[in-house]
Amino acid sequence: RYVSKYSEFVKQEAGKNKYQWKTMGPAKVAVPSPSDYLQKHSKEPKLAPKKKQEGDKVLPLSVPRRTYHPVTRTKKNFINKNALAVIKGEPKKPEHFCVDTRQGDKYLLEPSGLFPKYIRKKNYGVLPKYVTQRNEEMKREEEEYQARVLEQLKKKAMKVLSEEERTNILEALKKKWEEVNHAYQCLPIVTDTMCKRMHKEELELKLKQLEHDIAAIEKYKSIYIAD
Repeated sequence: RYVSKYSEFVKQEAGKNKYQWKTMGPAKVAVPSPSDYLQKHSKEPKLAPKKKQEGDKVLPLSVPRRTYHPVTRTKKNFINKNALAVIKGEPKKPEHFCVDTRQGDKYLLEPSGLFPKYIRKKNYGVLPKYVTQRNEEMKREEEEYQARVLEQLKKKAMKVLSEEERTNILEALKKKWEEVNHAYQCLPIVTDTMCKRMHKEELELKLKQLEHDIAAIEKYKSIYIAD
């Protein structure tokens, strides 16, 4: 079984103070004096007082004291000044108001918007500068856009065929028609093979196309050619 080595010491400490109040009560202990109460900041550490040296000098304060009141002297006569201001001043104008109930409840007209004070301004009805500037910018942008559109249209515009070119094309088409017609007239009467029939149909189609082109050029004086 484990036995502590401090058991005897504990018994001695426990029975050391038992005898004092065994028959007569607890032992009498010195009671602190009522004048020796715990004061504020009494337990805080205190620094040792600073020793003054012989060469130290107390400099005068550069900041004025609280009790200092500067003397202000002025030559102005405020009584006369106020009197002149009252004499020369304009009288106070009565405020415009409106009464809307039987009890006499009234409200001012100027802040309500019913009093026409804005129409008396010098710039009343004049467009602000930023509006005129914005309108000018929009007009300039519209003109630039129209100029770009016209330029693109001019670039994509169709070319007008001149009279000389028209007559040359017409003569060339007629000459080509004569050649195709001569080849068509030289065809054999009997077209008993597939090759002869296809050649005849090809020549007929060429003649129809040439006749259509010649009629179109002779009908219209102005001819436009797209790029």
